[in-house]
Amino acid sequence: MAEPPMSCDCFVSLPPGSRDDHVIFGKNSDRPRDEVQEVAHYPAASHPPGSTLECTYIQIPQVEQTHAVVLSKPAWMWGAEMGANDQGVCIGNEAVWTREPVASGEALLGMDFVRLGLERGDSAWAALTVITGLLEQYGQGGQCREDPEPFSYHNTFLLVDRQEAWVLETAGKLWVAQRVTEGVKNISNQLTIGAEVSAEHPELRSVAQAEGWWDGEGEFNFSQVFSPEDPPARMELAKQRYKGGTELLRQHDGSVTAEVMISILRDKPSGICMNSGGFCTTGSMVSILPRDCSLPCVHFFTATPDPSRSVFKPFVFSDGATPVPRVVSPQFGPDDPVRKQPRFQSRVDRRHDLYKAHQVALSSMETNSDEGLAIYEILMDLESQCLSEISAMLNGEIPGEELGGLFFDCVDTEIKFYQ
Repeated sequence: MAEPPMSCDCFVSLPPGSRDDHVIFGKNSDRPRDEVQEVAHYPAASHPPGSTLECTYIQIPQVEQTHAVVLSKPAWMWGAEMGANDQGVCIGNEAVWTREPVASGEALLGMDFVRLGLERGDSAWAALTVITGLLEQYGQGGQCREDPEPFSYHNTFLLVDRQEAWVLETAGKLWVAQRVTEGVKNISNQLTIGAEVSAEHPELRSVAQAEGWWDGEGEFNFSQVFSPEDPPARMELAKQRYKGGTELLRQHDGSVTAEVMISILRDKPSGICMNSGGFCTTGSMVSILPRDCSLPCVHFFTATPDPSRSVFKPFVFSDGATPVPRVVSPQFGPDDPVRKQPRFQSRVDRRHDLYKAHQVALSSMETNSDEGLAIYEILMDLESQCLSEISAMLNGEIPGEELGGLFFDCVDTEIKFYQ
């Protein structure tokens, strides 16, 4: 039996929930603690008609044009836990369990859908239609971690652009979506869409009725109908974390900023910043999406585990964006165990430069090393200064300079401090 999903949280604040007429997106990616998460930028690209695309496990037809994307992704897989594209769209996914069984074969991972939605969608709704179309055609499934121990799940997604957000929840090939146009919203490892359905799979209700989960007459409440009757014990922990995230958002409703979202992702008492057993928060992301389309979107990534002891660094799409190889993991091509059968019988070292430097510094902090703590305090000051300057730039208080190399500079600076 597959191990139940452990944790993950996504957040969004739309005006009037957030200040300065900005949409704020945030996500913690909670994964196996020894898994490396890289941050990779892929430029917009044209593809020959009839070409194919190799996702994590299966091939699908490629489209002729893909958007530029920046992704925070487990280094071993094709897909991503979270990311953004150059059209101002952000997507994150969470694991969920439902009454529908998890497929036993390999299909598209939830993380593949995240990347596909970003590469092919120029709005949150367009990305949602990309994901649901592929879900209905190919289904979801496959091993979700780099280990032979079974670990598969269904997915829920938060899709955000400059104007609105969509919550997309799935059960096998079935799906339901809810539109969010203002205020704050979070998702976690549970179904949350009730009767407020904005769009759905055409056979959703007939399947529920045929299975005896819904009588076809009373109110159709998706989370009640499709949540498992005998949920795993960890679902109760997910409910507590979801409730904690909702409360943190409500405390700041009307004043959410990137700084507030970062503080939420760093919150340990709620369990949102996770460090439990074999799982921890392996990567984090916060995005500022101004309603004013003349302003750039700014996406902050840690590229390292534990946001409470990591630095959020800003990325801005630019024609001259500087590659950042020091947060990209080594590539093994056809020799990668993920590409071989049987899969996952061996492991390779996927640590990138920043990850390795951060782990050494983290060890110093954990032993209360004065030097390690001093470095951390300096980096937090630099993060705060960077956030203030980005905010001032978006508010027109200081001129915007060439931002294509900003993420590269921040990563380089962080590594130098660790050394």
